[in-house]
Amino acid sequence: MEAANYRIRAVTQVLENLAMRGSIECDSFILSDFALLCAIPLRDGCDVLDIIGRRLRARPSP
Repeated sequence: MEAANYRIRAVTQVLENLAMRGSIECDSFILSDFALLCAIPLRDGCDVLDIIGRRLRARPSP
């Protein structure tokens, strides 16, 4: 869970910093690569949270 939290927060911080900038001048392929770079840890973190959720739902109720 800590790993998922770290990945999601890292991507969030990068995107927030990017949003704080004024205009960004770059080619569309650079933005595409950047989006992929952000999507990988975000997807990884979400996958970990999904697995945790499934395990919690599978546990028998007390």
